[in-house]
Amino acid sequence: MANVSVYNKEGKEIDTLELNDAVFGVEVNEHLVHMAVVAQLANNRQGTQKAKTRSEVSGGGRKPWRQKGTGHARQGSTRAPQWTGGGMVFAPTPRDYTIRLNKKEKRAALKSALTSRVNENKFIVVDSLSFDEIKTKNFKAVMDNLKVSKALVVLDEESTNAAISAKNIPTVKTARVNTINVYDILKYNTVVATKAAVASIEEVYA
Repeated sequence: MANVSVYNKEGKEIDTLELNDAVFGVEVNEHLVHMAVVAQLANNRQGTQKAKTRSEVSGGGRKPWRQKGTGHARQGSTRAPQWTGGGMVFAPTPRDYTIRLNKKEKRAALKSALTSRVNENKFIVVDSLSFDEIKTKNFKAVMDNLKVSKALVVLDEESTNAAISAKNIPTVKTARVNTINVYDILKYNTVVATKAAVASIEEVYA
């Protein structure tokens, strides 16, 4: 089992934590991780893009000039794609971009992403991130103490003030255990999790 250091809010190492290999020590499946990221980005698309083809734009019923004798190239309609105001050749239409992964694939991809962060020493465990008041400055100070800039911070249910305090920090995203995903884990340089959040992750995904 992998052991990681546990830090306090001042950035000092106070303990060590043994991680569950069933979640943080699996074999990394890069293909599944890639599939999960592609699926998440695709599922975020609205699919509402629409443009008109030549059959949908108005006008163009009459042939602009006769077929021969004008010196111009032959034209059948002023709403053909080469004309200003004409229709688009392969116009996009509303569609569903959804890609579906089954539950086992999602879980395996998430475990692989978490394991990769542990293997790269980019997984930091904090004893607690509870704050008495909502202040961005306090949260920023904790991140500076941990020497972390761009981070995904996984919080437990007791860290509501911390979640609100982090909202104005553009390089930090907070998440609960039930909202973590592969894309965010890989997007941010470091994953910071509270000790309680790690226990919840192991309980849910082990």
